[in-house]
Amino acid sequence: MAQVFGLIVGNRGFFPDALAAAGRERMLRILAEEGFEVVCPSPEDTKLGTVETWEDAKKCAALFRAHADRIDGIIVTLPNFGDEKGVANAIRLSGLEVPVLVHAFPDDPEHLDLAGRGDAFCGKISVCNNLVQFDIPFSLTRFHTVWPEEEAFRQDLRWFAQVCRIVRGLKNLKIGAIGARPAAFNTVRFSEKILESYGISVETIDLSEIFGMMEKVSGEEVEQKLEEIRSYCDVSAVPEEKLRTMAKFAFVVDRWMQENDLKATAIQCWTSMEYTVGITPCTVMSIMGEKLFPSACEVDVMGALSMYVLRLASERPSALVDWNNNFGDDPERCVLFHCGNYPKSVFAQMEMRYADVIGATVGFENAYGSCRGNIKPGPFTFLRLSTDDKRGTLKAYTGEGEITQDVAKTFGAWGVARVPRLQELLQFICKKGFEHHVAINLSQVARAVSEALSTYFCIEVYHHL
Repeated sequence: MAQVFGLIVGNRGFFPDALAAAGRERMLRILAEEGFEVVCPSPEDTKLGTVETWEDAKKCAALFRAHADRIDGIIVTLPNFGDEKGVANAIRLSGLEVPVLVHAFPDDPEHLDLAGRGDAFCGKISVCNNLVQFDIPFSLTRFHTVWPEEEAFRQDLRWFAQVCRIVRGLKNLKIGAIGARPAAFNTVRFSEKILESYGISVETIDLSEIFGMMEKVSGEEVEQKLEEIRSYCDVSAVPEEKLRTMAKFAFVVDRWMQENDLKATAIQCWTSMEYTVGITPCTVMSIMGEKLFPSACEVDVMGALSMYVLRLASERPSALVDWNNNFGDDPERCVLFHCGNYPKSVFAQMEMRYADVIGATVGFENAYGSCRGNIKPGPFTFLRLSTDDKRGTLKAYTGEGEITQDVAKTFGAWGVARVPRLQELLQFICKKGFEHHVAINLSQVARAVSEALSTYFCIEVYHHL
């Protein structure tokens, strides 16, 4: 489904109307070419379909309110200086709490006469001043002025779309917590109340309830999930009875998520599931992640939230990894590792086996369900969100790196990552008390993540560059 933007075309009577009319048409054309739908006043609604006066602002606001459930963000474009009050009033009166992108047209240096100059360079500063006065958060194009046809602006549009997806996706988000936090993992403790203050709720369920519901799953329901698991990856090394148990678990979790409208989960694995039903949930979690419903292990709710933010920005599956090992003496490389619940598309290759680490404790026969393989080489984004309980806020860090072609001689699910100035990042993680878990996504979306979280949720974000 295409994203929808509300478009405000600024105008000011002291400046050429022709620039406003032509600029509106150019912007509408570029938005359509980039695949976005637009809600914008027409020339029948306001003068030239632009916003200048108080009446224009009221009409634009009414139009936006009528499409409030569809509009993901607002784009303000200034073909000329624009009326700063008209823009700010239109956004305020609309009541929309969505991201805002402010864009301004350049002037042609060969046409700075009265008929050709727009002065949007200056007008953009005035519009932004008013947005700050009105307490309306907004984003900016990378260049102060840019022609809409330029690739730089098209990239800004795609980036802004990522920001809008994050902001919309986090509103009234519900995350499922399945089971109690493992006693040995103090590191994944968090505050539900702080999350709730950001509009994010946590729905909990005890593992005993899940196990009880698994006993009541019908044969037909098991067969449906079994087929899905068998077609998902190589299961030739896994006993049939273990696959059937996984199928029951998958069915029950899917049903619970649908009933509660959950978009991500965090699941207790260590070690109740292995001792009680004799499996690890990794493959089931991998399948959910591949369907864009991220699932984090060790009841790491903030890890699941971090995965979900990356998934919103990129529209691709996310994984949760440990910052786990040094890679020789290279200060900018490290080994990312986990037992094996990455989504299939994150792996270069994968197969289902048992979890080596936990299997050494519970018995390998009770640890089947882990996905084994290496992470696909290429660029990636990392993100970690945490609750700062002493300050009553959320905090985060994000950045980008590369999964290299290097081979780590290890088991489980792994990848060798190169991150510029990695040692500085690790210092920051340790000093600020972040967890050893971090969400990754095989995309480059750190700039959008940082903008969405800091500008529209007032979260303190460290963007590692």
